[in-house]
Amino acid sequence: MPIHFNHKPGLVIYLTAGGPSIEATRDIAIAAIDAGADVIELGVPFSDPLADGPVIQRAMERALARGTRLKDVLGLAREIHAARPTAGLVIFSYLNPILRYGMSRFADDAAAAGVDGVLATDLIVEEAAEYLAEMSRTGLAPIFLAAPTSPDERLQAIATYSKGFVYAISRVGVTGTQQSVATDAAALVERIRRWAGPVGKGLPVAVGFGISNANHIAQVAEFADAAVVGSAIVELVERSTAESAPGAVARFIKGLRLPQAALAR
Repeated sequence: MPIHFNHKPGLVIYLTAGGPSIEATRDIAIAAIDAGADVIELGVPFSDPLADGPVIQRAMERALARGTRLKDVLGLAREIHAARPTAGLVIFSYLNPILRYGMSRFADDAAAAGVDGVLATDLIVEEAAEYLAEMSRTGLAPIFLAAPTSPDERLQAIATYSKGFVYAISRVGVTGTQQSVATDAAALVERIRRWAGPVGKGLPVAVGFGISNANHIAQVAEFADAAVVGSAIVELVERSTAESAPGAVARFIKGLRLPQAALAR
């Protein structure tokens, strides 16, 4: 089943679990949901995060130094789900931690924790048979990344096998804040729509990588179902104390919801 977005556009907030701590991440996630986040992506710390820029890499290093592992992220998901059961929850992980944990065990524990979907960032759809079988068995929604460089055959497969939403990468490269939404993003979403269906009626398409302010959100709203904000949030957490981070993130998210009329001033 697609993951439900309460707003137009939906807002997906990425947090590196365990940076600064599991307890702080829980408080930040709950504050983000209360401020208007539709979905929380919990990033699993990994020692070689090739798709991520320096901000998220530093957060992962801090989390790993604290001993944060996949089992801790699943425990965190359980706590967030118990506190805010209607919010969407996605585990965002590189494949290696999932394989080390055990694919079947991971699927069972994620479903039991109240997780809605899983995005294995370095797993391509053509090599995902075991993953898709476990997602189907446990009722978890598989989510795949679609890039501007993806050929039509891969986009068709991504739209066919994704169940939560399609994560459209706005540009080629690693995660990180940008000044504007890449022009490739709208064209990529248009291509995905051939198989995912129209906005609001088919499989949702969320745009991420570089989304960091209200103007970006307004741009994404013109052609996609949701926007993903990651590095801007993680950087804000990095600059805050554990005590002040939930409030700072909540204020930031509320600012992302500024009406477009205000942006034109």
